Amino acid sequence: MKYFIAFIFILFNIVLQAQWVSTDLSFGGNVNCLTVSGTNIFAGADSGVYLLSNLESNWTLAGLKGNAITALYVGGANIYAGTDSGSVCLSTNNGTNWIKTNIGQTNDYVDALLAIGTNIFAGTWNGVYLSTNNGTNWTPVLQGFPNFIVYALAISGINILAATYWGLYLSTDNGTNWIHADDSLNTSTALSLAVIGTNIFAGTTDGGGGGGVFRSTNNGSSWIEVNNGLTNDHVWTLSASGTNLFAGTYSSGAFLSTNNGTNWIKIGLNTYVLDFAVCETNIFAAAFGGVYRRPLSELVSVSKEVNVLSQDYTLYQNYPNPWNPSTNIKYSIPKTSQVSIKVYDIIGNEIKTLVNEDKPAGAYELTWNAGNLPSGIYFYRLQAGSFIETKKMILLK
Repeated sequence: MKYFIAFIFILFNIVLQAQWVSTDLSFGGNVNCLTVSGTNIFAGADSGVYLLSNLESNWTLAGLKGNAITALYVGGANIYAGTDSGSVCLSTNNGTNWIKTNIGQTNDYVDALLAIGTNIFAGTWNGVYLSTNNGTNWTPVLQGFPNFIVYALAISGINILAATYWGLYLSTDNGTNWIHADDSLNTSTALSLAVIGTNIFAGTTDGGGGGGVFRSTNNGSSWIEVNNGLTNDHVWTLSASGTNLFAGTYSSGAFLSTNNGTNWIKIGLNTYVLDFAVCETNIFAAAFGGVYRRPLSELVSVSKEVNVLSQDYTLYQNYPNPWNPSTNIKYSIPKTSQVSIKVYDIIGNEIKTLVNEDKPAGAYELTWNAGNLPSGIYFYRLQAGSFIETKKMILLK
C-alpha cells in the first residue's frame, strides 16, 4: 500500500509540474475569450477572431480584424462575437463572414453572450440587452435589472443568471423580469458562472467579505463558500466539463475541482487566466501570453487521486531517507485545519518549525534543508486539529 501511495504522489507531482503547451497563437494583444464549435476552437483577441481548425497547430484569422473581441458564444450553427465598442457580430459559416449590429451606446462593452432559442442576450457595461431576431435589433432589459456591468450570463433549467458588478441577478421568465439573487453571498462582485446539474457556481472577487467560488443548490436562493485549496479569491472565469469544474484566477493560474468545489487543486499557468474551452480530449486556456493546451484526462485522473488521498489526515515518510542535506515531507488533510509540523532531536529538543498556519484541505509537500545540523536521528511531528503523528528520519553526512 505504501508503494502505491508513493507512486500516486510521484504521478501527482509530475502532472502538476508538467507545463501547458502553447498553441502558438501569435498576434498582438490579449486573448480574452474562447468557444468551441465541433472540432473548431475560436479565440477572441484584441485584434479579431482566430480559428484553430480540427485541433491543428496553427491559428488563422477568422474575421473582424482590428476589433477587440470580448465575448464569444456558439448557439447552434451561429457564432456570436461581442466587442468592446458596443457591437455584436454574427457568423453563420464558421467565421468566414460576419454581420455586425450595434447594441445602443458605443461604450456598451459586451462582456457576455447567451442564446436561448431565438432570444439572444448580451451582458454589457450598461446592463443586459435582448434581441429576438438574431441580433438585428436590440432592446435593454429594464424590469428589475440595474444599469451596470454584467460580466457573465448562464442558464440553469428555466432560469437565466447574470453575474454583475453588484452581485447576482435571476430571471425565471426568459429575461422579462429580474430579481437580486445573492443575499447570502459574502461579496459584492460576481465575475463568472458555471452550472453542473442542479449546482450553480459563482466566481467572485473580494467585495469586503471575501471572494472566491460560491455554490447554490436552490437556484440562487442561498450560497455556500467552496474555496478549499483555492489560493486566489479573484475568480475571473469558471468552466464546467461533465463533473469537472475549472477556475481561472486573476493572477494565480488555473484550478480544478472534481467534487463540486469541495476541494481544489492548482493545475498550473501562474498568470492571469481569462477563459477555458474543452474540445475533444483537451482543455484550452486563454491566458496572458496566448492560448495553452493540456490533455484533459491527465488533469482529471490525478485530481481524483488527490481527493482520495485527502479523505484522512496522513503524514508520509520523508524521502530520501537517510538524507543529506535536503529531504521532502508530504502530508494531506481532509479539511481546513491549523497545521503544525515540528522537528525534534533524539532527546526531544525542538529543532525547527516547518509549518505553523491554517491550511485548506489538500495534499502538500515541503522541502527541509538540514545542512547546519549534525548527523543523527531526528523526528518530525504533524499536528492538525486533534490529529497527531510522528515519524523518524536519519540525517547521514
